[in-house]
Amino acid sequence: MRVVKSLLLGTAAGLIAVSAAQAADLPVKAKAVEYVKICSLYGAGFYYMPGTDTCIKLGGYLRADAILGGAGDYGFQQGANAGSNNRLTNYYTGRARFDFNVDTRTATEYGVVRTYADMVFSWDSQTATGSNPSTFSTGSASLGLYHAFIQFAGFTFGRTVSIFDAPWQSYPAGGPDTIPGGSNHTNGVNQVAYTADFGQGITASFALQDETTATNGQSNLWNVSSGTAAQFVTGVYGANAWGGTRSPDIIGQVRVDQAWGLAQISVAAHDLHAAYYGATESTGHPSDKWGWAVQGALSIKNIPTGAGDNINFQAVYTDGATRYNFQSLFPQSFFMFSGSGTAYQSTGFAGVSDGVFGAGTGIDTVKTWGLRGGYTHNWSPNWASAVYGGYAQLKYGDAGKGLICGNFAAIAVAGATCNPDFNFAVVGVNTVWTPVKNLALTADVSWSHLDQKYSGSIASPGIASAAKPAAVYELKDQNSVSMLLRAQRNF
Repeated sequence: MRVVKSLLLGTAAGLIAVSAAQAADLPVKAKAVEYVKICSLYGAGFYYMPGTDTCIKLGGYLRADAILGGAGDYGFQQGANAGSNNRLTNYYTGRARFDFNVDTRTATEYGVVRTYADMVFSWDSQTATGSNPSTFSTGSASLGLYHAFIQFAGFTFGRTVSIFDAPWQSYPAGGPDTIPGGSNHTNGVNQVAYTADFGQGITASFALQDETTATNGQSNLWNVSSGTAAQFVTGVYGANAWGGTRSPDIIGQVRVDQAWGLAQISVAAHDLHAAYYGATESTGHPSDKWGWAVQGALSIKNIPTGAGDNINFQAVYTDGATRYNFQSLFPQSFFMFSGSGTAYQSTGFAGVSDGVFGAGTGIDTVKTWGLRGGYTHNWSPNWASAVYGGYAQLKYGDAGKGLICGNFAAIAVAGATCNPDFNFAVVGVNTVWTPVKNLALTADVSWSHLDQKYSGSIASPGIASAAKPAAVYELKDQNSVSMLLRAQRNF
C-alpha cells in the first residue's frame, strides 16, 4: 500500500508540473488597444492621433446647388453669357461641391500650435460662348485651397480670411456672392498676422497681406491710353497695368466680441504700384500712390424677437482700395443687356478700379463707400428666415473721368453723356429648413440693380462672345433676379 500511495502521489505531482509548463506556453490575453482616444481639450470632434499628443479633427460639407437666372454660383446676371439675355444665356446652372478640412492642435510649453487646411472640390455648369458655332467653357471641375495656415503664440502664417473682414464675410444673412458694401476674403488671402488678446473678448490684430492674387485683393489699375471701343462696352476701360509687388497691404483691427454681440473697426493701406506707360521701361511710369480703406462692423445677438435671432451690419469707405468694398467675389468689370424702346437693345456696363492713369499722367484714385446688413429670425429650431441687403457707390476722380470719357467719345451717339460712376444694390430673402441635425435645405431669392450714370446711346462694335452685333444700344440701368436652391450636409 505504501508503494502504491507513493506512485499515485508522484504521478499527480508530475501531471501538475506538466500542466503548469503547458499553461506557461499558452498566449496571455493582451490588454485592449485604444485606437481612438477622445481629445476633450479643444471641443467636440477632436481625438488623439495614435502614438502622439496631437489632437485632430476632420470636417467639412457636401453641397448641391441649383441657381435659377443667375451667373455662376451664386451671383447676378452679368457678362458672357448670363448678362447677354439671349439664347446663349443659361436659365439655370448647377454646382456640386465637396469641402474637406483638417484641424490639428498640440499643447506645448509655449502654448497651443494649430494647423488648419480647407480644400474645396467643385463641379459647375458650363457656359456657351459665341455663336455659329458656339463653344462651351472648359475646366468646370475646380480645386480650391481656401485655408492653409499655422497659428502659434498669437501669430498666423499662411492663407485664411482677412482680419479686415467682418466675421460673416459678405453674407450678413445669407445671399449671393456678389453683395457689395464691405470686404470679403472667404476664399482666403496669404498673410502674416498677429493677434493680441486683452481678455473680456477684446483683441487687437495686425497683418501684412498679399492682395495681388487675381481672385482676391487688388482691383484694376487702368492705363486708359490703350483702351479700345471693344473693351469699353464690356466695362474694361484700358490695360490692367499693375507692376510687380512692392509692399503688402497693411491691416489693423480692434474687436470686442462678447455675449451681446460684436463690434469691430478695421483699417487698411494699399500700395498702387503701376508698370510703364508703354511697352518698355523707356516710356516712363507714374509714381506710386497709397490707397486706404476703413470699415466698421456690428453684430447684435439675443434680440427680443427670438432666441438665436441676430442683426449684422457694416459700413466701409475706400480711396484707392476699391476691393475692400466691391469685394473679392464681385466682378471687376461687367456688362448687362435688356430690351429698349428706342434702340436695338439696352445695355449697362461698369468698371471697378483702384486708380486710373494715362500717358504721362499720375494715378488718379477711385473713391467708394458702401454698407450691407442682414436680419435672421428663427421661427423654431428647424426653421429660420432672413432678409439682407447691400449698397455701394463708386466715383472716379475728375482726371480719371476725363481720361475714360476721352475713349467714350469714339462710340458716343450725338446727345450721349459720359460718366463712368455707378451705384449697385442688392436685396434678398431666404428660408432655411433643418429637418435633422447638420442637414440644411435653403431657398434664397435676390434682386440686384445696376444704377449706371451714362445716358443716351452708343454705337457699339458688338461683343462676339455674347453674340451681340454692332448696333446702336440705349444706355440704361439694369436689373437681375436670381434664386438659389441648396441642399447641404455638414459633417
